[in-house]
Amino acid sequence: MPRVLAHRFRDEFDWVLFGLTFLISLAGVINLYSTGKSSGSPDLYLTQIYWLVFGGCMAFAVAIVDYRHYEHLGYVLFGIGIALLVLVLVVGTEVNNAKRWITFGPDFGFQPSELMKVFLVVALAKLLHHDPRSEGRTLYDLVIPAAMTAVAMALILKEPDLGTALLCLLIFLSIMLLTRLKARSLFLLVATTPLIGVLAWNYLLKPYQKERVTSFWNSFVSPEADRLGAGWHAYQSIVAIGSGEVFGKGYLRGTAGPHHFLPEQRTDFPFSIFAEEQGFVGAFLLIAAYCALVLWSVRIAANARDRFGSVLAVGVGSIFFWHILINLGMVMGVLPVVGVTLPLFSYGGSSILTFMLCVGLLMNVSIHRYRIAGGHHGDFA
Repeated sequence: MPRVLAHRFRDEFDWVLFGLTFLISLAGVINLYSTGKSSGSPDLYLTQIYWLVFGGCMAFAVAIVDYRHYEHLGYVLFGIGIALLVLVLVVGTEVNNAKRWITFGPDFGFQPSELMKVFLVVALAKLLHHDPRSEGRTLYDLVIPAAMTAVAMALILKEPDLGTALLCLLIFLSIMLLTRLKARSLFLLVATTPLIGVLAWNYLLKPYQKERVTSFWNSFVSPEADRLGAGWHAYQSIVAIGSGEVFGKGYLRGTAGPHHFLPEQRTDFPFSIFAEEQGFVGAFLLIAAYCALVLWSVRIAANARDRFGSVLAVGVGSIFFWHILINLGMVMGVLPVVGVTLPLFSYGGSSILTFMLCVGLLMNVSIHRYRIAGGHHGDFA
């Protein structure tokens, strides 16, 4: 019997997903060692390793439980996420005029908004699983999932955290695009987007957030515009990436980190440090690993045994995709700086734990693809 279980584990375990996760995380730790050493915090990489080990254990625990149990808890998890977002506004620790953290003592804290992304995906997957229509959907059919997303976004914006709120919106849109929205409804949705943007600009964005957007826009008009003001971060990031050239300056030989040209280089700009030291070749390999991870998520979704598993994998894959796209676009100067971490690479316990939970969910759907169950195989509709 143990031998049978061992063979079953070997055959069903998703070694590709595990390998990509391990390689990206290892590259992040190596890069963090360089960043920490140059910034006077040489032990940061050890903290990152602790979080990766803890997150790995959580991912294993999430992966071994049949994901149908998470379907039953979908709305409960969403409710817990909303309660935590309300709690952080009441008792959260304020840092830089923002309440994003719930802390326990001097050394431990977490961001409820990070977990909310995962809870939102599970809740939306449950909602679509119980709505198995085959005909195209209208905007009216999106009212409930849109309302769920809007409540989460409103609470996150209240912190304020524009980056995570934007991610929730993009995750919602990614999942809804797979629901066969009618052409007329899709046109209306696209047509109203500028109006939504105007309302958000006038009533939701904070002054410093508007400043980042205008600085980003000005950089297209004049690359040298405001590089000593709000555009300083993006400008220095571009300089660091470009200075790496083809093969980089060499490990521990970068200058952007030691001279503190880049703020938040551990969380928001670790790719800039990596590209400076490893060059185009290293940056290309890292981006290739991320592309493989996203494409593998799509493959898992396509091979899922039911609709809930498919939507769950797509939702989790969209979390990875949008984080990667926004962070890389931000550090390369093609998107505004909004403070979005690079998955499994940026420093931070909440970020690592969230992405490890995502890996666990993907592993769960992948492992259970062989089990026979009711539902439509790989059907997103």
